[in-house]
Amino acid sequence: MMNTDPIADYLTRVRNAIKANHRVVEIPASNLKKEITKVLFDKGYIANYKFEENGPQGNIKIALKYHPISKIPAIRTLTRVSKPGLRKYASVDDMPRVLNGLGIAILSTSKGVMTDKEARLQNVGGEVLCYVY
Repeated sequence: MMNTDPIADYLTRVRNAIKANHRVVEIPASNLKKEITKVLFDKGYIANYKFEENGPQGNIKIALKYHPISKIPAIRTLTRVSKPGLRKYASVDDMPRVLNGLGIAILSTSKGVMTDKEARLQNVGGEVLCYVY
């Protein structure tokens, strides 16, 4: 199966798993998806992750995070911003603020995949991949 937008597929799989209250979601791996997963883990949006090297591509197993009592997921919204048909880039000056700083924007920069706050600190712009809050 050929996928035109693997990042949108990644976000949709995570979104669907959250809506279905799954604990773990399995996604075909790529280097960009691995970096996005690391950012989500570092910012506390997912409980854990594991990269499995089986076959030519491998998989990413993501353990989703829920509130222990209320069972509300840590990720409320995942939105794809830059699409293959219309790329969205942001310089340091016009970097997006998600939910007035409560959420994160994940960017692909020349210095790697990082959040909007990290990009501001390192003074780099890049492609805005998605918003998470």
